[in-house]
Amino acid sequence: MTNTDTTRLSRLTAILTQLQTKRLLTASELAKKFSVSSRTIYRDIRALEQAGVPILTEDGKGYSLMDGYRIPPIMFTETQANALILAEQLVLKNKDASFVKDYTEAIEKIKAVLGHTIKDKANLLADRTRFSQNINSEKNSNNLSELQFALTNFYLAQIEYTNEANKATTRFIEPFALLSTLENWLLVAWCHSRKEFRYFRLDRIKKLDILNEKFTAHKMTLQEFFDKQHP
Repeated sequence: MTNTDTTRLSRLTAILTQLQTKRLLTASELAKKFSVSSRTIYRDIRALEQAGVPILTEDGKGYSLMDGYRIPPIMFTETQANALILAEQLVLKNKDASFVKDYTEAIEKIKAVLGHTIKDKANLLADRTRFSQNINSEKNSNNLSELQFALTNFYLAQIEYTNEANKATTRFIEPFALLSTLENWLLVAWCHSRKEFRYFRLDRIKKLDILNEKFTAHKMTLQEFFDKQHP
């Protein structure tokens, strides 16, 4: 096998991983990622199809894998996938570029074996989470995993919340985003009683119940939310 063959085989494997990681990819995106021409990507896609990989082509949109097609027999629960995404966001804060690169590539391989539904939820969670370096090592919340689940599945939640004045209230909320500050986790949620988005410190949530009722997803990104809050 020549070096050219080895390079192409490596690229074909990487393209397959990318297709398993993302729901839809264009030839130009793949060409840019692998520093080749779009024509080379077209040939690679045909080679994968000839090898029996069920690639779907959406005219004008890109390529995707037939739902249910995976290579490695690895299964993750939704909460395990969420934990991995959370770890990825923390690692991205690391100052060592090589460590970040290696971990990011590892996460891409892990995402590749997730089903579309869990993958979409994991990607949503990644988009709705922000980190600062947490200097407080004390574990002061037990609700993060449940709130992640409510956020990505659009379940209403009922919380018993204590404010700065130590006054307790019961709130019905629509979880929208999770933020890490220097000392605490914050939940951004639409509060039904206040009729607006509010910030809730997780360590002040004394009781959390995830309800069976769902809410309509808010059609904005976390950055768009920040822009509205701080124009």
